[in-house]
Amino acid sequence: ARTAIEMAEKADAGRYAAVELSEARQRLASADASVSEEKMSLAERLAQESRAQAELASSKTAAAKANEVNDEMKRSTDTLIEEMKRTSGGRS
Repeated sequence: ARTAIEMAEKADAGRYAAVELSEARQRLASADASVSEEKMSLAERLAQESRAQAELASSKTAAAKANEVNDEMKRSTDTLIEEMKRTSGGRS
């Protein structure tokens, strides 16, 4: 779970999936507390939930970044089309 959270943080999930990343951290903290209380089955479940939330944060971050790139490519394409229309006298 810790590794999944670290990976999500490195991917900038705090910007794109802050809720999921925060939830992953909270579940990991709860898992650590459960270990201290020797509630191992609960700790394991919370750690798994933490990992799942961190992986969700990473996935949402990757999707958001891909959408940003896609949007930028669309804008660039639109700009190129407009420039081509101007230089060709409006013919398409």
